[in-house]
Amino acid sequence: MELHIDRLSKHYKNKIAVDRISLTLGRGVHGLLGANGAGKTTLMRMICGILRPDSGTITFGKTDVSTEEYRSILGYLPQDFGYYPGFTAEDFLMYMAALKGLRKTDARCRTKELLSLVGLDAHKKQKIKTYSGGMKQRLGIAQALLNRPKLLVLDEPTAGLDPKERVRFREMIDRLGQESIVLLSTHIVSDIELIADRILMMKDGRLIFNGTHEDIGENLEEFYLKQFDDINPSAPAPAGTVTGSKIKHGGI
Repeated sequence: MELHIDRLSKHYKNKIAVDRISLTLGRGVHGLLGANGAGKTTLMRMICGILRPDSGTITFGKTDVSTEEYRSILGYLPQDFGYYPGFTAEDFLMYMAALKGLRKTDARCRTKELLSLVGLDAHKKQKIKTYSGGMKQRLGIAQALLNRPKLLVLDEPTAGLDPKERVRFREMIDRLGQESIVLLSTHIVSDIELIADRILMMKDGRLIFNGTHEDIGENLEEFYLKQFDDINPSAPAPAGTVTGSKIKHGGI
């Protein structure tokens, strides 16, 4: 079970949003770090088949991103997910389950399970328009999990969550990473510091690091901040640092 990204690029007028990224992701949690505008969301939207790349390919095993089979194994939470404010949480998840092709009996069981998992069971009959930002975000996480995805893509998933909800979220993602490929983008290092099996970093559309905590060998936040400072070209790069189109270590 692997996601293969091969020489993926996307351009907008004079801006290169994603620049020839090649990457293989296996089971586990992959934390994608980068400042706003680094290209994280563009990359994730291409992985989810929402944006078509200008060049390059995306496959899950031998399944291409453009196929219905690929979409059936995908769970996605965008930065701003759409919902119907007049729906209750229960109605919304049942509706999304129908769109994903779940049978009604399976959808009811899965909806109940997920509302409990994200701590919304007591609020399942409330209309979504009455929810706080954190509650809406938890509902978004639940809809991404409806079809038991083998590939779970989460774009800034902790936005709006309070500290207690963040802890619950990290524990849940840690469990999901034992069975699925989880790609989680954020600019908040603490979201992934304890749970990510691999750390990916993007800057100006390029993948500048792909490695493990062991490759980093220091505090993750300090290392992350260093990548966005002017780097001494004579200083040795840590394992996992991408130089040009190659990588010293880390699986690209």
